[in-house]
Formats: sequence, structure tokens, C-alpha cells
Amino acid sequence: MSCLQWLITQRYAIDSKPSPQGLTVNPMKTHHPCGFQSNEYIRCLLSYLSILISVLLITACEQGPWNNPYPPSESEANILYTSFSGRPKHLDPAQSYSSNEIAFTGQIYEPPLQYHYLKRPYEIIPLAAAQVPEARYFDHQDNALVDDAPVQDIAYTVYTIEIKQNIQYQPHPAFAVDKHGKPLYLDLTAEDIDTKSNLTDFPETGTRELIANDFVYEIKRLAHPRLHCPIYGLMTEYIVGLREFGEQLRSADQELRKQAGEDSFLDLNNYEINGVEVLDRYTYQVKIKGKYPQFLYWLAMPFFAPIPPEADRFYSQPGMDKKNITLDWYPIGTGPYMLTENNPNLKMVLERNPKFHGEKYPGEGEPGDREAGFLDDAGKELPFIDKIVHSLEKEDIPSWNKFLQGYYDASGISSDSFDQAINFNAAGEAGLSDTMANKGIDLVTAVGTSTFYMGFNMEDPIIGGDSPSATKLRRAIAIAVDFEERISIFLNDRGIAAQGPIPPGIFGYRAGKEGINPYIYDWVDGGPKRKPIEKAKELLAEAGYPNGRDVQNGKPLTLYFDTPASGPDAKAQLDWLRKQFKKLNIQLVIRSTDYNRFQDKMLKGTAQIFEWGWNADYPDPENFLFLLYGPNAKIGKNGENAANYANKEFDKLFEIMKNMGNGPERQKIIDQMMEIGRHDGPWLWGLHPKNFSLYHSWYHNAKPNLMANNTLKYKRIDPELRAQLREQWNRPIIRPILLLLLVMVVGMIPAILSYRRKNYSKGVKN
Repeated sequence: MSCLQWLITQRYAIDSKPSPQGLTVNPMKTHHPCGFQSNEYIRCLLSYLSILISVLLITACEQGPWNNPYPPSESEANILYTSFSGRPKHLDPAQSYSSNEIAFTGQIYEPPLQYHYLKRPYEIIPLAAAQVPEARYFDHQDNALVDDAPVQDIAYTVYTIEIKQNIQYQPHPAFAVDKHGKPLYLDLTAEDIDTKSNLTDFPETGTRELIANDFVYEIKRLAHPRLHCPIYGLMTEYIVGLREFGEQLRSADQELRKQAGEDSFLDLNNYEINGVEVLDRYTYQVKIKGKYPQFLYWLAMPFFAPIPPEADRFYSQPGMDKKNITLDWYPIGTGPYMLTENNPNLKMVLERNPKFHGEKYPGEGEPGDREAGFLDDAGKELPFIDKIVHSLEKEDIPSWNKFLQGYYDASGISSDSFDQAINFNAAGEAGLSDTMANKGIDLVTAVGTSTFYMGFNMEDPIIGGDSPSATKLRRAIAIAVDFEERISIFLNDRGIAAQGPIPPGIFGYRAGKEGINPYIYDWVDGGPKRKPIEKAKELLAEAGYPNGRDVQNGKPLTLYFDTPASGPDAKAQLDWLRKQFKKLNIQLVIRSTDYNRFQDKMLKGTAQIFEWGWNADYPDPENFLFLLYGPNAKIGKNGENAANYANKEFDKLFEIMKNMGNGPERQKIIDQMMEIGRHDGPWLWGLHPKNFSLYHSWYHNAKPNLMANNTLKYKRIDPELRAQLREQWNRPIIRPILLLLLVMVVGMIPAILSYRRKNYSKGVKN
């Protein structure tokens, strides 16, 4: 019997009732198993307390912080810890198009091209490709044209892509073969698959070299009738033969299902696209309709990463999808990392790909990078980190607290945590609070390549159209709605008011005086200043609504704002928006609805004023200016021109600009387009959000890159420094525990003494 067990028995002995024979059990006659007499009970209790305290002290010293959510063996491991808030729906590159998905796919798949990690403006460089392919132009008779040939003469563009040799896929069961070279797992029976629950149930793995056909196979998958590729419709407008190929696959798939069943495998190697061709083992060619220089940006996205036919065949075997053994769950690539654990209700783990072909950290960047330490690792082998653990965090507060404790290496800043993390100086510049600075945390900010705008339906009879009255009405509202105030109140100053659709960092954006919207702002004391409300009221009167009333009937002007937003946060912003219109005595009616209904109203053109946003797909002004291109209207065409804005001169300039290379001539045309758009005012122009990110002192190479999605390979951590600071910040405070134990023991002593006196008073001998 241990000391602890003996103490427990003494407690029960003290509490015992008289026995059936009428004798009272005297607990003080019981002997301690170590030989103590009963009158040494208190001494034993104190001995146990001292042992317990010693155990607490030893545990605190040897096991590290008690609140560490990770195994002690990982305390100094080269592991990056981060979080995610929702399960990625698609990890198949043909279907994935969400930011929470590309956080994984960007590290696993390798498309032909990528963005330079450090250079700005963003620059396309090779990834799986040996070099960036050059465009070759041809006319309708297949005659080669010069590079500066007129756009109208170009029938199609050809990109010839040569890939690097000796690139290997990550280990995967799809490549496993027996001693005779026969695939082990590509012809499984239903009974074989019934015994499998996940990918690790396939004990044998293999690999092979990346070849050009793998890239062509993935382009074919964009048109697969059983997949739902979000860019298929767009790509049919550019890739020669893709639309016809999709129709061919649809017919073939229907016939195959009739003959072989719903689970039959559609082998894409049996079908060809006219505009996509394998030239040799390491070279393939893509033919584009007309001239479309932005296609190079698409070649940097996972949509165009390679997929080996073996993987498609492996995952397409009947019964695999029921076990969730699919490409959406277990991706396969050649990148620096591979997904080794996919438990989206707990964590997802990326580990270093043992077959990674290697890559070096860039040796050049932009001015200031060397001073900031972003070139300290120049020329070193990538990746630096062995493992990335993504833990599920559904709430912001637990994630924030773990970051402060050092258990997450980086963090964004939620509204609830903003005041704790950020201070603003007298000049309005954001900086770290003393608490953050004392921990050695770094703040990195960057204006996002995004635009959030409030738009007018230009087909609306009141607010739309190109009449002088409607134009002045829109301009008056644009002056009155103070986006600087909105950014301050609702975004903690994390954003800048937009002067046009193009955000900073994208070619065509102009900073300073020459970049302001002169219809809404004046240049005052070296910065833009919104025109006074008196100017807005003057414009409103000129539009035919003096003091917010229609001069024709005397009725108050009532406008309608359609939104899918709901909840307490949305209510506060909508109340603020009403007040902005109230400055002009305009009554704003909020029409809230669900998102599906809202989209339906946008398609039909029944919304009057709305709010929308756009994140850059690629760093080109065409990706933002097409939001105002007439043929891209929402009504009737389901395009992204949600305002249904149409201006013949703007559209003509857009068609010239979109196919030009960056340079003075393109900038000149963009300036003309901006002037037209600002004059007509189909938007209130809105804001560009500013990203705030926090990094611990052990986290290196944290330069923001808002276009690249494969940046984890560049990150580096110092595990020893992290372990040291974690222990320092999370030392267990055991003094209250010891004090509580002491109080408990001291509190028990009078009770024990009282019990002994009671026994003596009854004549019971000790």
C-alpha cells in the first residue's frame, strides 16, 4: 500500500459509522504501511505534501510549459505551427479556387510558372518550366507574325513550354509496382478496396519522373464532365479546341456510363485537344485564340499543374470515393511539401517531400530587401522548414491567445484583438503596442491587391444612365459617402480609400496627386482630401434634387441599397451608410436578402445600389478594368461588370489596352480610361484593404507576396529561440497551487486534533 492509498483509507476510516456489534472503529489505531504509528498521522500527511510539491516542481522543470498543446518531443523541432478555420473542400487542382484551399495546393503542386518571391512589381519566373515561354503569333493562314503585329491580324498565339528534367513525384501508391513492373494498385477489386480506409492502408509507394503529358492531362481535366472546374468556361474562350473537346468528352462519358456503368473510368489519354499538343517527353504546346498575354499568369496557378494519369486512374476505381480516397482528399504533386495527415476536424499536416527536386532562395529583390534581412538566405536550398502543422481553430480568440503564448508562429489581427496589438502615432501611422514590441513581435503591412466598391446599377432609371442629372447625382453621393471614416470605424484604419478600380502594386495604379479622383477629391497639403459636403449638396441641386427633394413632384428622393449582409456587425455598417445619405437628405432603404436572392436581383438588374469586391486573379490591370467593360455586363451576360456600365470610348480603349505589354503607351491608355470612368462615376470607388500580419522574432523571410501562393518554402524559423521564449512566456505559476495545498493541510489539522480529543473524552485509548 502506498502513502497516498493509506491516507485515503484513513479518511474513510475517520468517516466510518458504528459497526453492527456496537463497536466504534478507531482509525487512529491503524498503522501506516511505512511503519508510522497513528499519532504520526499529521507528520505523514505533511510528508506526502512535501512529496507532492517536489513532484510539481520536477514536472515544471522537466516537462516545460504545462499549457503546451504539442508533444514535448517537438519542442525544438523544425516545425511551423499555424491554423485554419474551415475544411478545404477541394484539393484537386482542377476544382480548387478558394484561398483556404490554395494554402495547401500551392505547396504541393508545381505549375509551369511562379511569381518571384521578392521582386515588385510582381514578376513571372519559371517553376516546373525550364524558362518562361515566349509568345509566337500567327495569322489565319498559319503565317508567322512579328511580335508587334497589329492585334487584329493575330489569329492565334502559340506557347511552347519546356519543362525541367529529373523532377520526381512524391511517393504515392499510384506509382507502386511489383518486381515485374506491373502496377500494384491500379486494378483493385471491390474486396480489395473494402479493406482500405485511407491512403496509408496502401503499404507500397513509388514515384516517377514528371513529363510533359502530365501537364496536358491536367488541361484535359479542366473539361472533364464529372468535374466542375470553375475556369472551364473562361478557358474555352482562349484555348483553341477546349470547348469542342469538352463536348466530345461529355458524349463519350454518357456512352461509357451506359455500357460500363456509372463508376467506369474515362481515360483522357484516349482523347486529344486540337490546341494542346505533346511535342516530346519534356515539351508541350498550347494554342491561344488571338492575343492573350495574361495566359502566362494562368500558368502560375494550380489549374495548370501536372496530374499523372496513374493518379487519375488510381482514385477513379469504384469504391474509392466512398472511402474518401480521392484527389480532393489526398493530392499528389512534385512540390516541396506533401500532405501526410488530413484530419480537417483536428489538424492537417504538410511534410517535406523526400523526392523534391530542389530550389534555391532568390538572390535579388527590390530596394530595401537586403537591409530588411530578406536576402540573408540568398542561394540556400529550399525548403527550410521540415513540417507544417495546421490546427483547426473555429474562433479567433483561442487562436490569438496561442499566438501570444508562442504556439502559433504568425497571426493576423481580428477586430477584437486590434487594440491590444496596434497603436497609432500622432501622424496616424500604425505601430505595435508595447506588449507586442516587448515580445519581439514584428508587424508587416501591405495594401491588398483587392478592391471593394459600392456600385450603381447603370440601367436603373433614377441612378443610372449617362445624363448630366444622373451623373451629378452619383457624384454627389460619392462625395457624401465618407470611405475614410468607414475605414477608420469598421476596419481599424486597415485600408485606403480607392481612387479607381486598380489597387496599389498593379501596373496602371498611380500614386500621389496625379492618381487622385479629381471629381471627388482635392489635393491639399500633400494628400487627397474629400470635397466638402457643400459641394455634394450643390451637385445634388443641379441634378434636380435640391435638399434631397425631386423638383418635379416635391417628394423626398428615396434610393435602395440591396445587400445579403445580416447580423449585428452588418447592422452597424448599414446604419452608418444611412447616415451618409442623410447628409444629403436622401432616404436610403436597406433591402436585405439571402445571397442567392441577391445574386438573382443582380442578374436581372433589379438592384439599384449594391456593394461588391474583387480580388486579383493575376497582377494585371486588365483583371480590374474588365469590371467596367460593357460586354462583360452582369445583366444578360452574367459577366463581372456588376454596375452594367457601358461607355463606347472606354470599351474601345479597353480592347486595345488588354493585349498590350506594360509600358508608357499602356499607361497612357489606362490614364484615359480612368478619366472616363471617374467622370461617369458608375462606382463610389470604395477601398483597398490593408493586410496586417504579426510574426514572432524566430520567424524569418516574412515579406508579403499577395500574388504567390507557394511561399511556405521560403519561410524559415529558429526552433531553439522559439523553445526558449515559449518556456519564458509560459512558466507555470505554482505558488498559488502550493499555497492552496498548504491551506488545505493546515485546515485539516484542527479537525484531526478535534477528533482525537473527542476519542479521549470517551475514554478510548490511543
